Amino acid sequence: MKPVTPVCESIDIPAGEGRAVFVHAGQRVKIIDVEGQQVGDVFAFTHDVREHHSASHTRAHVNRLFPAVGEQFVTSLRRPILRLVEDSSPGRHDMLIAACDAARYAALAAPPDHTSCAQNMHAALAALGLSADTVPQPINIFMDIPVGRDGVLSWETATSRPGDSITFEAEIDCVVVVSACPQDLVDINAGRPTPLRLLIEDGATA
Repeated sequence: MKPVTPVCESIDIPAGEGRAVFVHAGQRVKIIDVEGQQVGDVFAFTHDVREHHSASHTRAHVNRLFPAVGEQFVTSLRRPILRLVEDSSPGRHDMLIAACDAARYAALAAPPDHTSCAQNMHAALAALGLSADTVPQPINIFMDIPVGRDGVLSWETATSRPGDSITFEAEIDCVVVVSACPQDLVDINAGRPTPLRLLIEDGATA
């Protein structure tokens, strides 16, 4: 029988919104695509927020565009903060595209009140009594941005299926923020943002 990992907390993230959680070293963060084809922007900070996951440092650390299962994500100080431990999705993820923000939606002629992953990150941190001066490059789970041989990027619809998940293990105590990306003008979410679910699990199996 496969060991069962106890769930400490389950958080539903409505479409277009974000949530943040404190995670202890050794705990696991499992993010589930509830309905399929939904991108999630994931941010990770140390508790003082000044140090955060860095996509550029992580790419140098693992020598690839996105870590494989078993590999680490590192911070702006090159310290391991998360490890990718499970992935039941087709494995299409991204660390090249910045979080959507007000300027991005303005360029796409969206209404001025269109929410964004940057706004969601700030709101989710504020709910924990925290604030960040910058919006780091996120870990864009389920986001499919192929890089062509000529270096051109393609914006593809997420291929994740209902119930697909990706699981990170915290290497140090940290704050993890997840935004169910509200993008509905570029077809990464199949034109209709949907919810994500966040599970915090104990690292040890029972």
